[in-house]
Amino acid sequence: MKRGTFQLMKSVNKSTVLNKIRLSEPLSRAQIAQETGITPPTVSSIVKELIDENLVEESILGESRGGRKPTMLLIKRSGHYVIGIDAGSNAIKGVATDLVGTILSETEIKIVPHISKEYFLQTLKEVVRTIFMGIDDKNKILGIGVAMHGVVDVSSGISLYSSNSGLRDVPIKEELEKEFKVRVMVENNSRAMALGEYWFGDHDEVDSFVAINIGRGVGAGIVDKGRLYYGAQGIAGEMGHMVIDLNGRVCSCGNRGCFETFVTGEAIVKRAKEQIKDAPDNLTAEDIYTYAKENNKNYLKILEETGQLIGIGVVNLIHMLNPNKIVLGGGVLNSAEFLMPTIRQTIQERALTEKVRKNTIIEVSVLGKDATILGAAALLLAEIF
Repeated sequence: MKRGTFQLMKSVNKSTVLNKIRLSEPLSRAQIAQETGITPPTVSSIVKELIDENLVEESILGESRGGRKPTMLLIKRSGHYVIGIDAGSNAIKGVATDLVGTILSETEIKIVPHISKEYFLQTLKEVVRTIFMGIDDKNKILGIGVAMHGVVDVSSGISLYSSNSGLRDVPIKEELEKEFKVRVMVENNSRAMALGEYWFGDHDEVDSFVAINIGRGVGAGIVDKGRLYYGAQGIAGEMGHMVIDLNGRVCSCGNRGCFETFVTGEAIVKRAKEQIKDAPDNLTAEDIYTYAKENNKNYLKILEETGQLIGIGVVNLIHMLNPNKIVLGGGVLNSAEFLMPTIRQTIQERALTEKVRKNTIIEVSVLGKDATILGAAALLLAEIF
């Protein structure tokens, strides 16, 4: 046996046991052994470690099957806490969560577009400080997860560039670790949303999972066997910059005809103003949804077209990655009741095979606006579990 292999096996077994408890609690040691294939003595040893580490607790007695009632195991809610931050281009939001994603406290500070790097960091620290101070035992804080819009260097925790805010080279990880003396992980907001959905969205244990975030921009997060997928240079999931019209509008990235120029809130409003003669100058995406709810056929048509366009993007994604499940979220999906029928119809019309059309699961986010911030918290939890 290679040196270190036994320790690795022990670590894998520990993660397996912890995840089994997280996904199936409450359950007994015997159930864990039976369902994971790990020997009962090993399960007992691992459970003892997890209890000592304040990750797992014993709870109510289970039902007897003829012998002594088994002690059931649960993830310990009050054992540790994680701080999650959603650093958007309009606001910075913060939450404290327990190990199963329950939001215990939250705060938010609005920010103006195109703020300076210094003011952004100052506001970010203020949000973290507010959440941090609300936790009595600071030793129970595992760390801070930050979901940042734009391109992020995950290893250094630097926000490299955001087209929405104009921020460049923001040392988020370095600044927060220096200030708060806990571990900090930084991720792109769409990837964080995918992780949040995968962890807390009740999507069972699918092998391949994609979440698409459609709002002011478009991004996707790819989860493969429980882990985020980045690609060779770290830009996997930049679905918004998939070109679908060589002669289309200029995108914020400088290219023409990106998917983003068709389906964001701003793009939907532009298309409505072009097609509807009496559309008001101050029309918003929210207005379009309201008019559609009032059965205004012009605005219903705009949303149906948007559904078709999103559907084309999803079909391209299916043909490239062929995931088990795709979850759609972001502000644009607030109009899901009008978009989803056309999205699904487009997939049925354009996907290559019957098997793909039948078996690819397409859903709207169940976490809604909390998906990204819970994903930020899950960055730390994924390291534990």
